[in-house]
Amino acid sequence: MNDLRKALTVRLPAAVAVLLTVAAGLGVRAATDGDPAKYAGDALYTVLVYALAVLVAPRVRPVRAALVAAGVSWAVELFQATGLPDAWGRRSGLVHLVLGSTFNPPDLFWYLVGGAGAALLHRVLRSGGTAAPGGTI
Repeated sequence: MNDLRKALTVRLPAAVAVLLTVAAGLGVRAATDGDPAKYAGDALYTVLVYALAVLVAPRVRPVRAALVAAGVSWAVELFQATGLPDAWGRRSGLVHLVLGSTFNPPDLFWYLVGGAGAALLHRVLRSGGTAAPGGTI
């Protein structure tokens, strides 16, 4: 019972973070366009992957979740260089949303920004409002 309560205290906020991140991404796209929307979307994509990682593995440490989220984001971005996501995305809006379309090197930086921001927020929330220096992965 205690393990269930502990898992829910992490998974519920992670699920809320998933929903808020999707809403933020849609809001950014609706409110602005061009590079600001694109790069905010890149960072939020990684935040979404981060929140999903915490949802699946509630005991994951912030740095490890950030590395996983940034790694998945980078893998998707590098996969775009093959042209397959673009071709598949023309047939499916969902595939286009998940895999994007074309490789863009600056996106790699913004994925790191999203992962670092998510890890910082996660760490602050885990520590009750203050991020202690150091810590474990």
